Amino acid sequence: MVFLMSEEWHLCRKRNNLDEPWIYVICREAGIKCYVLAPDPPSRCFRIMHVIEPPCSGRKGVTIEALDKKLFLLGGCSSVYDATDEVYCYDASSNRWSSAAPMPTARCYFVSASLKEKLYITDGYGLTDKSPNSWDIYDPATDSWCTHKNPLLTPDIVKFVALGEELVTIHRAAWHRMYFAGVYDPLERTWRGRGNEIALCYSSPTVVVDGTLYMLEQSMGTKLMVWREDAKEWAMLGRLSDKVTRPPCALVAIGRKIHVVGRGLSMVTVDVDTAARVDGFLVTTSVGPLVEEDLTPERCVVITI
Repeated sequence: MVFLMSEEWHLCRKRNNLDEPWIYVICREAGIKCYVLAPDPPSRCFRIMHVIEPPCSGRKGVTIEALDKKLFLLGGCSSVYDATDEVYCYDASSNRWSSAAPMPTARCYFVSASLKEKLYITDGYGLTDKSPNSWDIYDPATDSWCTHKNPLLTPDIVKFVALGEELVTIHRAAWHRMYFAGVYDPLERTWRGRGNEIALCYSSPTVVVDGTLYMLEQSMGTKLMVWREDAKEWAMLGRLSDKVTRPPCALVAIGRKIHVVGRGLSMVTVDVDTAARVDGFLVTTSVGPLVEEDLTPERCVVITI
């Protein structure tokens, strides 16, 4: 058992191409629960391996991110207590929960992203008024945080998108309810403005496949969109049937395939290289709901073990 949980075992699996990606789907219908989906080779689909319940399952406003083989649940609040700075870490290789270094600022309902083996968080609500004006960065190698002043001209961030070596920041302009975008360079710790067309993804699930950004637009039907960096515009790849996707949905990517996870843990898979369009609709593979409950996926991440 000690060997099975060791880093040597995982490195051996990786060297022999035996590691496999598992999808972790976060739902909050009755507290936070994480449904672990593993590939099922005979059916070429995913199956539920098990369901994990974090120590902070009763909290609201918790942010979830993944780094390497670990799942992080950060902050949050309850109806009785204020925001917390606590961080819980789930190690997928050993199936164990532990506490990580607390955040410098207690927060709930905040923005986060993982980029280059670090976590970035900002904005939200907290115990003090400094949380919207600071950035906290977590390094898992040292289990430590560093804080620096918000480099942005406005703190009204509603979304991070890790794209390439930088973070695209999506902002809401409070004065006219419009959205605009910027780019944060983590090496220089500087921010610069950019074209605002990319900000159309402010409320839609997004995923990055080999440096290309995709968005699932769900306001009028379900459409898979791709960001064309050269043209600075969103282009439609094709439509998806709502009867199959069962929105609202979350997105996750494994290799060159995008998995659209809908209510009841239904799953539609789009191969971005081979997907064909028939009368505007994408040709996909799909799996019906994996659970009887009408669960709504809030967040999906992939951990390879």
